[in-house]
Amino acid sequence: MEIFAWGKFGGYGKSTRIIGRELVNRGYEVFALIPRRQQQQHEELLDGITVLGYSPKEILSIGTLCKKVNADIYHSCEPSIVTWLAMKAQPDAVHLVTCQDPKGFDEWIQEFHYPSKSKLQVVQNYIFEANFLVRKAVRAAHEVYVPAKFQCEKAQTLYNLKRPAGFLPTPTEIPASITKGDSPVVLYMGRLDHRKRPEMTLRLAESHPDVQFKIAGKARDPAYGKHLKDTYGHQPNVEFLGFVKQFVGDDHHQLFSEAWVYINTSIREGLPNSFIEAAGHQCAILSHVDPDAFASSYGRQVDADGFSEGLDWLLEDQRWRKQGEAGYAYVRDTYSVDVAMDAHEREYQKAWNEQKQ
Repeated sequence: MEIFAWGKFGGYGKSTRIIGRELVNRGYEVFALIPRRQQQQHEELLDGITVLGYSPKEILSIGTLCKKVNADIYHSCEPSIVTWLAMKAQPDAVHLVTCQDPKGFDEWIQEFHYPSKSKLQVVQNYIFEANFLVRKAVRAAHEVYVPAKFQCEKAQTLYNLKRPAGFLPTPTEIPASITKGDSPVVLYMGRLDHRKRPEMTLRLAESHPDVQFKIAGKARDPAYGKHLKDTYGHQPNVEFLGFVKQFVGDDHHQLFSEAWVYINTSIREGLPNSFIEAAGHQCAILSHVDPDAFASSYGRQVDADGFSEGLDWLLEDQRWRKQGEAGYAYVRDTYSVDVAMDAHEREYQKAWNEQKQ
């Protein structure tokens, strides 16, 4: 689907880049086959990964690229039409699929009503990611995984699988040490898209002038991003940080380390990487959505009108600290890079052995 580079900065792409980088570090030859982005060449080297890019016009040539790679294992880090094309081109290889965010039709309708960029793009994404050939490919995969436990049966239902999808954790970088400041900081990190409802966070800042709100991310719709800054940028306790590079420098980790509370106001989510990263930095989670009970277990889950009450509850008696420490322990034992990559390697080896029997 994507890799975190060349202007693409979503959670799918970050997972792909970390998995690929860590496999390279473990001695594997790794290729990434992705749609080509701005200023990206047909072939690039990124963190030791050979990245092959294709344009929409070249999608029918995917089979040729798959044969060129001639991999033993093809792992779709989110299913798409390319999953099906890879299976057709290399039927004797192992084909694995991780459904990062399995969406039913109702959730696609939500995406359509709250598009990141345009409604046309949502339709194009649906065709690329959810057509009948994609569903057929997922059913034909040697194994199907999800990165959150609540999605196991959901993926089974959506794709009519014979059994629930397996749980395969997303590798997440967790710092060795974390230093929290003396003053409360709420962090919003993610795209400034309509579906994620960042205005709810900014209105919360108006009612909590003694709390610092840091907004990290950019809008895919420049007009919407400008509207947010023009409307809320004057508030002294709001800081718009723009896009934060996550594979260059230490700003990304520093922001999570300083924050007391990580806020998510999105109308829907799978299990965002940002939840795992925030908990891995001892941040309490304040959110309406509650995938895998992350917010209710490691912070505060609230309804659409409950963010103010939820923030007050976390700040009172420093409840955020206990919640954050509990989240850190869970993420360290489940999603840390070594733990998650050991799980990936076990699944690759298992599928490879079964294929060769």
